[in-house]
Amino acid sequence: MCHDLTIDNLDEQPIRNPIFLTNQINVMKKLMIFVLGASLLMASCKSWNRTQKGAAIGTATGAAAGAIVGKAAGNAKVGTIIGATVGGATGAVIGRKMDKQAEEIKKKVPDAKVERVEEGIVVEFNSKVLFGFDRADLTPQATTSLDKLVTVLTDFPDTDIEIQGHTDDKGSDEYNQDLSVKRATAVRTYLIKKNIKKQRVAINGFGEQFPDYDNSTEEGRSQNRRVEFVITANEKMKEEAKKEASNK
Repeated sequence: MCHDLTIDNLDEQPIRNPIFLTNQINVMKKLMIFVLGASLLMASCKSWNRTQKGAAIGTATGAAAGAIVGKAAGNAKVGTIIGATVGGATGAVIGRKMDKQAEEIKKKVPDAKVERVEEGIVVEFNSKVLFGFDRADLTPQATTSLDKLVTVLTDFPDTDIEIQGHTDDKGSDEYNQDLSVKRATAVRTYLIKKNIKKQRVAINGFGEQFPDYDNSTEEGRSQNRRVEFVITANEKMKEEAKKEASNK
C-alpha cells in the first residue's frame, strides 16, 4: 500500500555546488531513513502513472531532501525534480500541465530525448548536438536545436529550468567538472539572449559523477557527454495548481 509522503532565485550566482552534500554528513545520516522510505515508495509504486506518482509524493520534500535522494540514486535530475515536488492533489494538477508541455517539446524538438519524471520534465541533448569535441562553445546546429526548445519554454513561462552538464570518465575529475560547468553556462547564456528570464535558469555541472550510459564503450561515453534540461514548476504554477485542486 502506498502512503502520501509529505516530504532560486538565480541572479548573481547561478551555479549551484554539485557536491555540497559531502559537507553535510550529519544531515545525511538524519535523513537516511527518509531516503530509504522514498526509495521503497517509488519501488512499490512502479505501476502508477506519472500523475498518480505526483499525487502520492507528499509536501515535506525540499531541495535538500531531493539532493540526497538524487545522490543516493546516482541520478541528479531525479534529485532536482524530487526537491521541487509538491505532491497531493496539487502535484496531480502540475503533472497534467507537465504532460502537455512535454508533448510540445517532443513535437518541436525531435533531436532531443524527452522524459516525463514525476512532476517534472527532463530534456536531454547529446553534447555532439550542442558542442564540438572537448569544447564549450555552441555549434550552429546547437543554436537551431535550442531555438526550438526556447519556443516551448516561452509558451510555458511558469517553470524553472536547471541546466545540468555531464561528461564521460575520460580525463581528470577536475577537468571534466570544469568542462561540464562551462557547457551548462554556455547554454544558459544563450537562453537568456533569447529572452528566457535569467531568474528561471540555474546551472549545475556534474562532470563524470552521474553516468546514464556505459562508460566502457565509445558509444556509451558519447552518450554520457550530455546536457540535460530539468524543468519543474515555479511558485506561480504551484499556487495556481493549488487553487485549481482546491476548487475540485
